[in-house]
Amino acid sequence: MTLLRFILLGLALCAPALADGVTALRDGEAYTYRVSWGPFGSAGEIKVAAAKETADGVPHLRITTRTSTRGMVRLLFPFDGSGDSLFDLRDGRLLEAQAKTQARKERTQASIVFDYTQATASYTDYLKPKRSSTLALPDGQLTDFITSLIQARSWNLTPGQSHEAVVLFDNEFYTLNITAERIETVETAHGKKSALLLVPRMIGTPKGMFRKGGEVHVWISDDGARLPVRFEVRLPVGTAVALLTEHHEPAAQVARLDR
Repeated sequence: MTLLRFILLGLALCAPALADGVTALRDGEAYTYRVSWGPFGSAGEIKVAAAKETADGVPHLRITTRTSTRGMVRLLFPFDGSGDSLFDLRDGRLLEAQAKTQARKERTQASIVFDYTQATASYTDYLKPKRSSTLALPDGQLTDFITSLIQARSWNLTPGQSHEAVVLFDNEFYTLNITAERIETVETAHGKKSALLLVPRMIGTPKGMFRKGGEVHVWISDDGARLPVRFEVRLPVGTAVALLTEHHEPAAQVARLDR
C-alpha cells in the first residue's frame, strides 16, 4: 500500500490555495475526490474546503483537507490525514499550515509558520523534535505541490506552454516546471470529458517520488469551469487515481445564482 499511502499523505499535507494573485479556492468552495488504486475502485476519499474568517480586522481564508482510506482498503490499511492552512486574503500569502496523519501506530504531526519580514519559516515537528528548524524562504510566491496544480487552472496555459512554481512539501522548498502537454478526452467521475493534461517536473536534483521515477498528471476540464477533474500519481509499482466527484461553488457564486 506504499503508493496509496503516498497519494493520501501528499494530499493530506497539501491544501489548494494560491491563484489569480489571491486564492485558487474561495469562501464556501469545496471539492471531494474519490481515490482508486489498482483493483480497489473506492480506496479512499479526499475532501478540501475553504472558509473565510477575520482576525484583528484582517481577512483570512482557512483551507482544510481531510483524507482517509475507505472500504476494504481501510481494513487492510487504515489511514487518516488532515491539513489546515491559513492565507492572508489581502495578498494571498500563506501564513501558517499544519498537518497530521495516522496509519495504525505510525503518526506524523507538524506545522510551519511564515515570517515574511525576516524571510524565514519556523517548522515544528511535534513527534520528532530534532527535525524542527528555521528555514530560509526562497524567492517567489510560495505554494504547495497540489496547490500548484490547481493554481494552474488560472494560468490559461495552452499545449506546449509551461509555468514555474516554488513549492513547499513538509520542510523543503523546490521548483517545479508545470507543462501543458495536450488536450485529451479522459474518464472522470461524471463520464468522459475533454481536459488539458498538465505534467509537473522537478527542476534540479529529484526528490521524494520524483527521485523514484514517479510522475504526477492532472487534468483540468477544457470548459469555462476549468476544474481539476482528475489526478494521477504514477510509480513503478502502480498508479493511484483521484477523481473529482463533487464540487461546491464559492459562497459568492451561489449568492449570485440565488438572485
